[in-house]
Amino acid sequence: MKMSTRFSDAIHILAFIVIYKEKVQLSSDTIASSIGTSPVVVRRLMAQLKKGGLLTTVPGFADPTLKKPAEVVTLLDVYLTIEGDKPLFSVDPKTNPACIVGGNIQPTLTEYYRQAEVAAKAKLQQTTLQDLIDTILVRQAEKEAGK
Repeated sequence: MKMSTRFSDAIHILAFIVIYKEKVQLSSDTIASSIGTSPVVVRRLMAQLKKGGLLTTVPGFADPTLKKPAEVVTLLDVYLTIEGDKPLFSVDPKTNPACIVGGNIQPTLTEYYRQAEVAAKAKLQQTTLQDLIDTILVRQAEKEAGK
């Protein structure tokens, strides 16, 4: 099963807009080339980010901007905007109830997954877009310094 990259692509878009503002044209083509996807995917994600109150765009102009400062946008804000209330993990509903494992795995995993999801969302809530951008810029500086 293929994992969705919509969440990470949305974060990529927002970070790209902040880092490259005033440096390159912020068209969906330019952003898509950084992500390695199509401009259509970028436009769809940007529409969701705009609808979620994280991005401001003007049709016909390649000048998207964050609606809020990167210091206050959390990764949980981005996740909820892109994925909504979709669970992070899913349990296979088609297990064999006559089997010891199949008959007990669903409620067992559901509880563990719920705990993991709460912890993951708490971490996303503590991490701002600015934290992520700062880490990207530090890593790039280290690369440029030859480390």
